[in-house]
Amino acid sequence: MSRPPKTLQRRHFIAGAAALALPAAPLSALADTKPIRIGWTAWSDAEVVTHVAKLILEQRLGQKVELVMTDVALQYAALQRGQIDLMLMAWLPGTHKSYWEKVKDDVEDLGALYTGARLGWAVPDEIPVGTLRSIEDLAKPEVREKLGSRIQGIDAGAGLMKLSEATIKTYGLDYKLLTASDAAMVSALDRAIQRKQWIVVTTWSPHWMFSQYKLRYLEDPKQTLGGAESIHGLARKGFTAAFPKAAAFVRNLKMPLADLEAVMLKARDSNAAKEAAAYVASHGELVNQWLTGA
Repeated sequence: MSRPPKTLQRRHFIAGAAALALPAAPLSALADTKPIRIGWTAWSDAEVVTHVAKLILEQRLGQKVELVMTDVALQYAALQRGQIDLMLMAWLPGTHKSYWEKVKDDVEDLGALYTGARLGWAVPDEIPVGTLRSIEDLAKPEVREKLGSRIQGIDAGAGLMKLSEATIKTYGLDYKLLTASDAAMVSALDRAIQRKQWIVVTTWSPHWMFSQYKLRYLEDPKQTLGGAESIHGLARKGFTAAFPKAAAFVRNLKMPLADLEAVMLKARDSNAAKEAAAYVASHGELVNQWLTGA
């Protein structure tokens, strides 16, 4: 995950392929409506979902949208103060618990956008599950030798890395946690798979690499890396009253995790706006379900 700016910065995005996806709303309708400000952070899943929502809000509901890129912590604060209207990337109940506890009485929870999100350690599926099923299995001498006593991590300051360090201690593992960028982690995974070598990587879902490679999470019986998460859409207080159609749409917005990861993978070679538009264009029935009541 790339690091977002520390202060609120407004950036306007134009989905170039959006016109292919849906019939355009009248310009007069867009001109006369107050824009909905959606906060987002430069995580690939959040970018895709945000562009999907922006496209449908503008072209099916005639609602202007302004995207505001900022840090996750600042999004929660801005939502609480009414500086933004929506954020579509709240990891609940665990990952964002500390943020949620501060604002839960001052925001509207519009429900889960997708489920099955999680943090964890993953291995190539070709590694025999009978030998390596659980984090506990990493203590086996033969497994440790195969892995070179190393676990491939990501950025040193990431929350996942702090949890991983705690996991090593909790399970009493004699392993070194390697730091690297997200891209370097994936490169190490790709290299190991090509060479048929064993590797454990710190990762999360949704991530495009689950569409690229056959992977499985190691079981975490002590739950040191957290449990299953859902990504929720949150709104400022009074949003539903101010934008009832938009609120109804967001409440209905449910995107299958596998679909999201597939779009994320395609967006690596183009951009999120283009691939979000392509997804919307090819999933008309699903989009109509999202718009029920809106």
